[in-house]
Amino acid sequence: MKQQTRSYRRVSASDRYKIEALRNAKVSVAQIAKELGFSKVTIYAELKRGAYQHRNSDWTETTKYSAYKAQRNADYNATSKGAQLKIANDHAFAEFVEDMILKGYSPAAVLGFIKENHLDFETSVCRVTLYSYIDKGVFRRISNKNLLRKSKKKKYKQIKRVKKLPRVDHSIEKRPKEIQDRISFGHWELDSVIGKQTRGKTILSLTERKTRMQLILISKDKSSLSTVNVLNQIERKIGVRNFRKIFKSFTCDNGCEFANTYGMEFSPISGKQRTTVYYCHPYCSSERGSNENQNGFIRRFIPKGTAISEYTPNQVKQIQDFINYYPRGIFDYKSSADLFQSELANLGIKNNLIFF
Repeated sequence: MKQQTRSYRRVSASDRYKIEALRNAKVSVAQIAKELGFSKVTIYAELKRGAYQHRNSDWTETTKYSAYKAQRNADYNATSKGAQLKIANDHAFAEFVEDMILKGYSPAAVLGFIKENHLDFETSVCRVTLYSYIDKGVFRRISNKNLLRKSKKKKYKQIKRVKKLPRVDHSIEKRPKEIQDRISFGHWELDSVIGKQTRGKTILSLTERKTRMQLILISKDKSSLSTVNVLNQIERKIGVRNFRKIFKSFTCDNGCEFANTYGMEFSPISGKQRTTVYYCHPYCSSERGSNENQNGFIRRFIPKGTAISEYTPNQVKQIQDFINYYPRGIFDYKSSADLFQSELANLGIKNNLIFF
């Protein structure tokens, strides 16, 4: 036997005036419900919504129903429901947003990708609205848990500058202002991303300050010798002259992996200085803010407690490509790879010499 499905509809203003006329004619609730096609529960709720005290000619009071009052109350209650969602029945837009966020994109980056690639959807929302939809659980497959940063940005406490540093001659205080202001190209921030233990393979994370270009390179271990070996490999791959143009300076912390200042600065091929190293103040990771932000990206794919040796060079390259081709709001949703390639072209360097 086929089950009969019930249809639902809201009580309209016309229905309310019919209810008022029928109540004044002393028609029962059951009969009114049958007449208008509603349940008795709906009619009782409607009578309560439009109830008022009517004073009779003999000064007695009777509870009656007013269609006008019921409609006014219904209209007022509807204002608290908010505007209809812009996304409505645009399933293509919803699925695209879900797919991109599940791939690791932020809501802002998704909208930037749509704009940059001229994708056409029925729905057009701003960044704040899209975040609001995710907060409210509008989407079926994603929630706040799928976002890289669910809370407010971390506020760094102002640290009192220490008077002496282990490497005074290379203090960040001596770094030129043009590097600080990100005016010139070729100045990088460095850090190590360790795996399951401090021993074993690590990742040397390099971030170019102007373009936010990211290099993710596997290092044998967290030692100064391994760090120098990685930089030497880069120099051998792209050549001495190109290395000087692309890697003009490095800004890093005071970790043991960056202790060999001479080895980092001087080329084993030419014997000449190839770059300049600057060291941050202790406990001031904000002085490598771009690199710290990129490391957050890396940790999304390589969680803490995971051995770096479990990842192949090809997998690491895929993570690097994702970060470099990620649309960035700070660059009007162009990618770091686009800007980096433009800088190489300005230097007369062919793109195929580099790492993507």
